[in-house]
Amino acid sequence: MTTPQPATRPRRRHLIDPDNPPPPPSNASLGRVQQWVMSVLVTTTILHLSVGLVLAAWVIDQDDLVPVVGLEVIAGIFAVIAVGLARAIHRLPVLSPWLLLGVVPTLVGLVVTLT
Repeated sequence: MTTPQPATRPRRRHLIDPDNPPPPPSNASLGRVQQWVMSVLVTTTILHLSVGLVLAAWVIDQDDLVPVVGLEVIAGIFAVIAVGLARAIHRLPVLSPWLLLGVVPTLVGLVVTLT
């Protein structure tokens, strides 16, 4: 007499097939994501500092223009550094027209505080 074989159920689609595992994720895509995360963190952190300097220039006494303009120029320098670091993280040439974006906080700060 033969013993009855248990009925095998079909494998559910959402489970991994141990006989045919999926390919491992590539390291290239992980490195790319790490570059983007790092550049976004660096840029947003430094730009927050730059905006804080512009706000500090807006709050201090407007009668003396030297500290106001000084803080706004320093804010622009930090913004240029932020753009340069983001480009360096992506292994792109640091010196490029994109560095002109760093001047935006200085220009906006001067327009807001001097008008």
